[in-house]
Amino acid sequence: MEAEILKKMKVNKVLTKEEITYMVNGYNDGKIDDKVMSKFLMNIKNNGLSYEEVFYLTDAMIKTGEILSLDKINRTVVDKHSTGGVGDKVTIILSPIIASSGLGIAKMSGRSLGFTGGTIDKLESIPGYKIKLTDKEFINAVNKIGVAVISQTSSLAPADKKIYALRDEIGAVESIPLIASSIMSKKIASGAKAIVLDVKVGNGAFMKNMDDAVKLAKQMVKIGESAGRNTIAVISDMNEPLGYAVGNALEVKEAVDTLKGHGPADLVELCMELGAQMLIASDITHDRNKAYEMLSSVIEDGSAYDKFIEFVKRQGGDISIFDDCKSLKKADYTVVITADKEGYVHHIQSELIGEASMILGGGRQNKEDKIDHYVGVVLSKKVGDAVKEGDAIATIYANDKKKIDDAKALIVKAFDINNQIVDTYTLIKRIISCKNV
Repeated sequence: MEAEILKKMKVNKVLTKEEITYMVNGYNDGKIDDKVMSKFLMNIKNNGLSYEEVFYLTDAMIKTGEILSLDKINRTVVDKHSTGGVGDKVTIILSPIIASSGLGIAKMSGRSLGFTGGTIDKLESIPGYKIKLTDKEFINAVNKIGVAVISQTSSLAPADKKIYALRDEIGAVESIPLIASSIMSKKIASGAKAIVLDVKVGNGAFMKNMDDAVKLAKQMVKIGESAGRNTIAVISDMNEPLGYAVGNALEVKEAVDTLKGHGPADLVELCMELGAQMLIASDITHDRNKAYEMLSSVIEDGSAYDKFIEFVKRQGGDISIFDDCKSLKKADYTVVITADKEGYVHHIQSELIGEASMILGGGRQNKEDKIDHYVGVVLSKKVGDAVKEGDAIATIYANDKKKIDDAKALIVKAFDINNQIVDTYTLIKRIISCKNV
């Protein structure tokens, strides 16, 4: 049957639900080999899929595993997903904020790969933090305090994991239909009835231009709605790192500062917009200004930070590292990089900053690579900032002296400083829901 399916795809004929399900189940069960599945995936990459075909693909991958039931949770559960960026520590900040606002966060997050970071690696920089809970512990945590964040389980959409590995091997990762179905298969299987998607666009994102970002956002929103999930996508700029810190423990520290009301302006702006959309998607309020007020109040009165401490402690994390202004463990070497001329920061190549952190050990080039939780880069300047010769533009935190020069070269290359004054860019590009899809 696979031969007939591949033949149909060559002449751009629409596949049926049964045909797509046959390919997904066959590959997941080992009845269809890598060679045949590679042709199937490359056809999708080269020729695309109709919306119905993307939904059938998503649905087929969901049904290869469990669908998590959140019926025993005593509050509305909302999920948030980022398509991946540099310095993105939003989940660590938003989870306690949203839980403090009355919703439930029952979240499964991923690890870093390449120049983008992973929430689980960041949380593991907190000594003792448990990334795995039993289903009962997971549900009880959300019922008790409103939030639990654990690593992704292999029981959800297992076909997606197998297909993604093959996509990576054959160069089919950058395909909008495949990205949309991969993300949404896991989000839908995770059980939340409301989903907010942070679709990154720019030089530090997988989607490099707005056209592709909009296409991806629209496909994911339509998939979510078809599956009975109230889904909203926020397209946000990733043409410079989010916040100042890039690296696991460094980002946790910046997240804590943000929860205490001292976060960088761009990071706060994105958290507030995503948080507002989470409240709207969950029918807590449909007034964006009211949503902002609710989110601001739990930060200002300290309840969001208290919730963070409660959540970390419940998952075994050592909360003493946050006492008396203590920071997480620091790297052995600190190197300050300075500007070689006067001007304005015109551009920061986010991907290069992410690669610098990865080289230092803060990320993975391969899935098997071991993470160093305490290395990374902290920026001193952002796009639009005035710079004098000799001013610090970034600081490297390293534990391996041999890696510093390579990381430094990438950071210097990432910064474009010239005499032209830069207009402030727009962080939130567009919001897409079922009403405007």
